[in-house]
Amino acid sequence: MEAVQADRIEALAVLFGNGPVAVLTGAGISTDSGIPDYRGAGTPPRTPMNISQFMHDEAYRRRFWAGARIGFLRSTGVAPNAGHRALAALEEASRIEGVITQNVDDLHRRSGSRTVVELHGNGSVIRCVTCGHRWSREEVLDRFDDLNPGFAARNANAEIAPDGDARVRSTGGVTVPACPVCGGILRPDVVYFGETVPPAVFEAGESLVREASALLLTGTSLAVNTGMRLVHRAERIGIPLAVINRGPTAVDARGSVRLRIEGGATETLTALVEALG
Repeated sequence: MEAVQADRIEALAVLFGNGPVAVLTGAGISTDSGIPDYRGAGTPPRTPMNISQFMHDEAYRRRFWAGARIGFLRSTGVAPNAGHRALAALEEASRIEGVITQNVDDLHRRSGSRTVVELHGNGSVIRCVTCGHRWSREEVLDRFDDLNPGFAARNANAEIAPDGDARVRSTGGVTVPACPVCGGILRPDVVYFGETVPPAVFEAGESLVREASALLLTGTSLAVNTGMRLVHRAERIGIPLAVINRGPTAVDARGSVRLRIEGGATETLTALVEALG
């Protein structure tokens, strides 16, 4: 590690001297697990599906389920990386109280983190919008296979998208799985563009910030309003911010930023754990 970077790791470790730190993560912590980033350097522009499109146009639902099928097929090797495990270790050592994440990939829980506030939901859970029944994504995709025999094999090489699904070119003949209980529309239990974070979920994240001595932002450009709301809460109570990210973020010029590290979440968090002993 370069001397300058080592100095920054040491400065980051000092922030933990006043008590547990709140942590907000974004897509940048999962890129080392093979999940593409929406906004990283070199990422082509992409317009995500919004909730109105999903709910009111079956063509969009066909596109979603087709991509979900191939994405799940290709994600069998996706696992938590050293950055996720570093945060789990920090929680185990009471250096952090838990993790607030903008990601829906479930990798924090799978890495051993116990307290995880999923601001945008969890993509591994599917729920019916009518009756509220829930299933795992795997269960629903098994039904997709029954309704669309041979589809997965024909499209196995489709490009993986930043949300972990895939860009399947032709979805015209896809049959969309419906709720087996009431026949209602099935959707992933995530916050789509056009929706808001449930108040109870945001309150859980805000509670971790209120109890913290600092707020660490890692792997996020903070282009999404929810993350900025937590930044504002941190500033309001007067705790400092630290930023770990490849590329610029929306808070880089703010006076509340005590420390800015240009780098990847995995290597920086791993070095932090070593520095904290």
